[in-house]
Amino acid sequence: MKKSILFVVVVLLACAAMPAFAGPVPSKTAANQSLDSRQADLTAVREVAANDQVAAVLTAHGFTQDQVNQRLAQMSPQDLHQLAQNLDQLQAAGLTKQEWIWIGIGALAALILVVALS
Repeated sequence: MKKSILFVVVVLLACAAMPAFAGPVPSKTAANQSLDSRQADLTAVREVAANDQVAAVLTAHGFTQDQVNQRLAQMSPQDLHQLAQNLDQLQAAGLTKQEWIWIGIGALAALILVVALS
């Protein structure tokens, strides 16, 4: 009984001691980005901004579609390219997948402790 509790504690401590590794982030593009590449990036970002849900949130914050398009046009080529490359990484408010995993691990550890102690 005590060995199983000790094992669970050791496993939890080992998991908590694991280092976090950052994911790769693409570097900014060169200043001489081609106009075709800029236009492709601008189109990709505008498509996302035109999405019904995104447009509704932007409107709720007081931005019109024209204002969004103006601000996107004013972005530097490097920032626009970086935004276009990372659109799939943008997240809505809420918990990330990693946070949900840690919550699940904590719940599982609590369940194991309850079962082991009973």
